[in-house]
Amino acid sequence: MIHDSVDKAQKPQGCPSQNNEMARKQQEQQAMIKDNLARIKHKIFVLSGKGGVGKSSVSANLAAVLSKKGYKTGLMDVDVHGPSIAQMLGMTELLDITPDQQRLIPKQVNENLKAVSVQALMQDKNQAIIWRGPAKAGMIQQFVGMVDWGELDFLIIDAPPGTGDEPLTVVQTIPEALGVIVTTPQEVALADIRKSISFCNTVKLKTLGIVENMSGFKCPHCGESIDLFMNGGGERTAKQFGLTFLGSIPFDTGVVASGDQGVPIMFQDEETPFTQAFSIVVDNITKQL
Repeated sequence: MIHDSVDKAQKPQGCPSQNNEMARKQQEQQAMIKDNLARIKHKIFVLSGKGGVGKSSVSANLAAVLSKKGYKTGLMDVDVHGPSIAQMLGMTELLDITPDQQRLIPKQVNENLKAVSVQALMQDKNQAIIWRGPAKAGMIQQFVGMVDWGELDFLIIDAPPGTGDEPLTVVQTIPEALGVIVTTPQEVALADIRKSISFCNTVKLKTLGIVENMSGFKCPHCGESIDLFMNGGGERTAKQFGLTFLGSIPFDTGVVASGDQGVPIMFQDEETPFTQAFSIVVDNITKQL
Protein backbone atom coordinates (compact mmCIF):
# COMPACT_ATOMS: atom_id res chain seq x y z
CA MET A 1 0.00 0.00 0.00
CA ILE A 2 2.83 2.40 0.82
CA HIS A 3 4.60 1.82 -2.49
CA ASP A 4 1.37 2.03 -4.47
CA SER A 5 0.55 5.39 -2.87
CA VAL A 6 4.01 6.77 -3.57
CA ASP A 7 3.85 5.67 -7.21
CA LYS A 8 0.48 7.32 -7.64
CA ALA A 9 1.67 10.51 -5.96
CA GLN A 10 4.66 10.70 -8.32
CA LYS A 11 2.54 10.54 -11.47
CA PRO A 12 2.72 13.93 -13.23
CA GLN A 13 -0.25 16.26 -13.29
CA GLY A 14 -0.77 19.48 -15.25
CA CYS A 15 -0.09 20.55 -18.84
CA PRO A 16 2.20 18.46 -21.12
CA SER A 17 5.03 21.04 -21.23
CA GLN A 18 5.18 21.23 -17.45
CA ASN A 19 5.10 17.45 -17.21
CA ASN A 20 7.95 17.11 -19.71
CA GLU A 21 10.09 19.59 -17.78
CA MET A 22 9.38 17.83 -14.49
CA ALA A 23 10.22 14.48 -16.05
CA ARG A 24 13.50 15.86 -17.42
CA LYS A 25 14.53 17.23 -14.02
CA GLN A 26 13.61 13.96 -12.31
CA GLN A 27 15.71 12.05 -14.82
CA GLU A 28 18.66 14.38 -14.23
CA GLN A 29 18.36 13.98 -10.47
CA GLN A 30 18.13 10.19 -10.73
CA ALA A 31 21.23 10.17 -12.92
CA MET A 32 23.13 12.24 -10.34
CA ILE A 33 21.99 9.94 -7.53
CA LYS A 34 23.09 6.87 -9.48
CA ASP A 35 26.46 8.45 -10.28
CA ASN A 36 27.13 9.40 -6.65
CA LEU A 37 26.08 6.03 -5.22
CA ALA A 38 28.31 4.20 -7.71
CA ARG A 39 31.31 5.94 -6.12
CA ILE A 40 30.39 4.95 -2.54
CA LYS A 41 31.36 1.42 -1.51
CA HIS A 42 29.31 0.91 1.67
CA LYS A 43 26.18 2.74 2.85
CA ILE A 44 25.28 2.27 6.52
CA PHE A 45 21.87 3.47 7.69
CA VAL A 46 21.66 4.14 11.46
CA LEU A 47 18.03 4.02 12.57
CA SER A 48 15.72 3.40 15.51
CA GLY A 49 12.02 3.42 16.22
CA LYS A 50 12.68 5.27 19.49
CA GLY A 51 13.92 8.81 20.00
CA GLY A 52 16.61 9.57 22.58
CA VAL A 53 18.53 6.30 22.23
CA GLY A 54 21.65 7.97 20.83
CA LYS A 55 21.41 7.38 17.07
CA SER A 56 23.23 10.59 16.22
CA SER A 57 25.95 9.89 18.79
CA VAL A 58 26.44 6.41 17.32
CA SER A 59 26.45 7.82 13.78
CA ALA A 60 28.96 10.57 14.57
CA ASN A 61 31.34 8.30 16.47
CA LEU A 62 31.04 5.53 13.88
CA ALA A 63 32.03 8.00 11.18
CA ALA A 64 34.86 9.29 13.40
CA VAL A 65 36.31 5.80 13.95
CA LEU A 66 36.13 4.88 10.27
CA SER A 67 37.86 8.11 9.27
CA LYS A 68 40.59 7.51 11.88
CA LYS A 69 41.16 4.08 10.37
CA GLY A 70 41.89 5.77 7.04
CA TYR A 71 38.57 5.14 5.31
CA LYS A 72 37.10 7.94 3.20
CA THR A 73 33.86 8.55 5.05
CA GLY A 74 30.75 10.67 4.56
CA LEU A 75 28.10 11.44 7.19
CA MET A 76 24.63 12.48 6.02
CA ASP A 77 22.14 13.82 8.56
CA VAL A 78 18.59 13.28 7.26
CA ASP A 79 16.88 14.33 10.51
CA VAL A 80 15.06 17.39 9.16
CA HIS A 81 13.27 18.54 12.30
CA GLY A 82 15.90 17.76 14.93
CA PRO A 83 19.34 17.69 13.27
CA SER A 84 22.17 16.99 15.73
CA ILE A 85 25.15 16.10 13.54
CA ALA A 86 26.11 19.72 12.81
CA GLN A 87 26.52 20.42 16.54
CA MET A 88 28.33 17.14 17.20
CA LEU A 89 30.87 17.83 14.44
CA GLY A 90 31.32 21.54 15.10
CA MET A 91 29.71 22.62 11.83
CA THR A 92 29.12 26.35 12.39
CA GLU A 93 29.24 27.71 8.83
CA LEU A 94 26.89 27.35 5.89
CA LEU A 95 27.78 24.80 3.22
CA ASP A 96 29.40 26.08 0.02
CA ILE A 97 28.51 25.19 -3.55
CA THR A 98 30.73 24.09 -6.42
CA PRO A 99 31.92 26.76 -8.92
CA ASP A 100 29.35 25.59 -11.48
CA GLN A 101 26.66 26.05 -8.80
CA GLN A 102 25.38 22.51 -9.44
CA ARG A 103 26.42 20.71 -6.25
CA LEU A 104 26.75 21.28 -2.52
CA ILE A 105 30.20 20.92 -0.99
CA PRO A 106 30.05 18.88 2.25
CA LYS A 107 31.80 20.11 5.38
CA GLN A 108 35.35 18.71 5.57
CA VAL A 109 35.69 17.62 9.21
CA ASN A 110 39.13 16.04 8.84
CA GLU A 111 41.21 14.55 6.05
CA ASN A 112 38.92 11.53 5.67
CA LEU A 113 35.53 12.74 6.96
CA LYS A 114 32.98 15.04 5.33
CA ALA A 115 29.38 15.71 6.37
CA VAL A 116 26.12 17.42 5.44
CA SER A 117 23.18 18.45 7.58
CA VAL A 118 20.11 20.57 6.94
CA GLN A 119 21.31 22.64 9.92
CA ALA A 120 24.27 23.77 7.79
CA LEU A 121 21.86 25.28 5.25
CA MET A 122 20.04 27.52 7.73
CA GLN A 123 21.01 31.14 8.42
CA ASP A 124 19.06 31.06 11.69
CA LYS A 125 20.08 27.95 13.63
CA ASN A 126 17.00 28.24 15.88
CA GLN A 127 14.48 28.37 13.07
CA ALA A 128 12.02 25.48 13.01
CA ILE A 129 11.78 23.54 9.75
CA ILE A 130 8.09 22.93 9.12
CA TRP A 131 7.91 20.58 6.15
CA ARG A 132 5.57 17.88 4.96
CA GLY A 133 6.66 14.56 3.47
CA PRO A 134 7.36 15.55 -0.17
CA ALA A 135 9.70 18.37 0.87
CA LYS A 136 11.61 16.06 3.22
CA ALA A 137 11.88 13.37 0.55
CA GLY A 138 13.18 15.94 -1.93
CA MET A 139 15.86 17.14 0.49
CA ILE A 140 17.13 13.61 1.13
CA GLN A 141 17.31 12.90 -2.59
CA GLN A 142 19.27 16.13 -3.07
CA PHE A 143 21.65 15.20 -0.26
CA VAL A 144 22.37 11.94 -2.08
CA GLY A 145 22.55 13.25 -5.64
CA MET A 146 23.50 16.92 -5.43
CA VAL A 147 26.25 16.78 -2.80
CA ASP A 148 29.81 16.47 -4.09
CA TRP A 149 30.66 13.35 -2.07
CA GLY A 150 33.41 12.12 -4.37
CA GLU A 151 34.87 8.65 -3.82
CA LEU A 152 33.88 7.20 -0.42
CA ASP A 153 34.51 3.94 1.40
CA PHE A 154 31.57 4.56 3.74
CA LEU A 155 28.50 6.79 3.81
CA ILE A 156 26.85 6.87 7.26
CA ILE A 157 23.22 8.02 7.23
CA ASP A 158 21.75 9.34 10.48
CA ALA A 159 17.95 9.06 10.56
CA PRO A 160 15.28 10.55 12.82
CA PRO A 161 13.28 8.14 14.99
CA GLY A 162 10.36 6.23 13.61
CA THR A 163 9.42 4.49 10.39
CA GLY A 164 8.00 7.39 8.38
CA ASP A 165 8.99 9.65 5.50
CA GLU A 166 12.73 9.96 6.10
CA PRO A 167 13.65 6.28 6.63
CA LEU A 168 11.38 5.22 3.77
CA THR A 169 12.94 7.79 1.42
CA VAL A 170 16.44 6.64 2.36
CA VAL A 171 15.57 3.00 1.59
CA GLN A 172 13.94 3.88 -1.72
CA THR A 173 16.80 6.18 -2.75
CA ILE A 174 19.64 3.96 -1.48
CA PRO A 175 18.29 0.39 -1.80
CA GLU A 176 21.73 -1.13 -1.12
CA ALA A 177 21.99 0.53 2.32
CA LEU A 178 22.64 -1.71 5.33
CA GLY A 179 20.80 -1.01 8.59
CA VAL A 180 22.24 -0.60 12.08
CA ILE A 181 19.46 -0.44 14.70
CA VAL A 182 20.19 1.45 17.93
CA THR A 183 18.32 0.86 21.18
CA THR A 184 18.61 1.32 24.91
CA PRO A 185 18.00 -1.72 27.13
CA GLN A 186 14.59 -0.93 28.64
CA GLU A 187 11.32 -2.37 27.34
CA VAL A 188 9.88 1.05 26.42
CA ALA A 189 12.67 1.41 23.83
CA LEU A 190 12.62 -2.25 22.77
CA ALA A 191 8.91 -2.06 21.94
CA ASP A 192 9.72 0.57 19.32
CA ILE A 193 12.83 -1.29 18.16
CA ARG A 194 10.69 -4.28 17.26
CA LYS A 195 8.79 -1.93 14.94
CA SER A 196 12.12 -0.91 13.38
CA ILE A 197 12.90 -4.58 12.76
CA SER A 198 9.47 -4.99 11.17
CA PHE A 199 10.17 -1.92 9.02
CA CYS A 200 13.48 -3.39 7.81
CA ASN A 201 11.80 -6.69 6.97
CA THR A 202 8.92 -4.97 5.15
CA VAL A 203 11.11 -2.75 2.95
CA LYS A 204 13.76 -5.49 2.55
CA LEU A 205 16.51 -3.48 4.23
CA LYS A 206 19.35 -5.83 5.14
CA THR A 207 20.31 -5.32 8.77
CA LEU A 208 23.87 -5.57 10.08
CA GLY A 209 22.61 -5.85 13.66
CA ILE A 210 21.54 -4.15 16.87
CA VAL A 211 23.57 -1.84 19.11
CA GLU A 212 22.60 -1.49 22.78
CA ASN A 213 23.48 2.05 23.84
CA MET A 214 23.62 3.51 27.37
CA SER A 215 24.08 0.02 28.79
CA GLY A 216 25.27 0.61 32.34
CA PHE A 217 27.05 3.52 34.01
CA LYS A 218 30.16 3.32 36.17
CA CYS A 219 29.79 5.52 39.25
CA PRO A 220 32.69 8.02 39.29
CA HIS A 221 32.76 7.92 43.12
CA CYS A 222 32.51 4.25 44.12
CA GLY A 223 33.23 2.59 40.77
CA GLU A 224 30.12 0.42 40.97
CA SER A 225 28.24 -0.23 37.71
CA ILE A 226 24.67 1.08 37.70
CA ASP A 227 22.04 -0.12 35.21
CA LEU A 228 20.35 3.18 34.38
CA PHE A 229 18.08 1.60 31.75
CA MET A 230 18.21 -2.06 32.79
CA ASN A 231 20.58 -4.23 30.73
CA GLY A 232 20.70 -6.97 28.12
CA GLY A 233 17.50 -6.02 26.29
CA GLY A 234 19.26 -5.33 23.02
CA GLU A 235 21.02 -8.69 22.99
CA ARG A 236 17.83 -10.57 23.88
CA THR A 237 15.94 -8.82 21.09
CA ALA A 238 18.68 -9.59 18.58
CA LYS A 239 18.52 -13.29 19.50
CA GLN A 240 14.74 -13.28 19.38
CA PHE A 241 14.69 -11.98 15.80
CA GLY A 242 17.78 -13.79 14.55
CA LEU A 243 19.87 -10.63 14.18
CA THR A 244 23.52 -9.99 14.96
CA PHE A 245 24.17 -8.33 18.30
CA LEU A 246 26.84 -5.73 17.59
CA GLY A 247 27.63 -4.90 21.21
CA SER A 248 26.75 -2.89 24.31
CA ILE A 249 28.00 0.65 24.84
CA PRO A 250 28.07 2.08 28.39
CA PHE A 251 26.74 5.49 29.31
CA ASP A 252 29.60 8.01 29.51
CA THR A 253 29.23 11.67 30.48
CA GLY A 254 32.24 12.35 28.25
CA VAL A 255 30.05 11.60 25.23
CA VAL A 256 27.68 14.37 26.31
CA ALA A 257 30.53 16.85 26.75
CA SER A 258 32.17 15.92 23.45
CA GLY A 259 28.89 16.33 21.58
CA ASP A 260 28.39 19.80 23.01
CA GLN A 261 31.98 20.70 22.14
CA GLY A 262 31.61 19.51 18.55
CA VAL A 263 34.32 16.84 18.71
CA PRO A 264 33.17 13.17 18.78
CA ILE A 265 34.67 11.30 21.73
CA MET A 266 36.14 8.67 19.39
CA PHE A 267 38.43 11.35 17.96
CA GLN A 268 40.11 11.47 21.35
CA ASP A 269 43.04 9.15 22.08
CA GLU A 270 42.05 8.40 25.69
CA GLU A 271 41.04 4.78 26.26
CA THR A 272 37.89 4.37 28.34
CA PRO A 273 35.22 1.67 28.78
CA PHE A 274 33.13 3.59 26.24
CA THR A 275 35.84 3.77 23.57
CA GLN A 276 36.73 0.10 24.10
CA ALA A 277 33.10 -0.98 23.76
CA PHE A 278 32.50 1.26 20.77
CA SER A 279 35.56 -0.12 18.98
CA ILE A 280 34.11 -3.62 19.37
CA VAL A 281 30.84 -2.43 17.80
CA VAL A 282 32.72 -0.93 14.84
CA ASP A 283 34.74 -4.12 14.37
CA ASN A 284 31.54 -6.20 14.43
CA ILE A 285 30.10 -3.95 11.71
CA THR A 286 33.13 -3.82 9.42
CA LYS A 287 33.93 -7.54 9.56
CA GLN A 288 30.53 -8.22 7.96
CA LEU A 289 31.55 -6.09 4.98
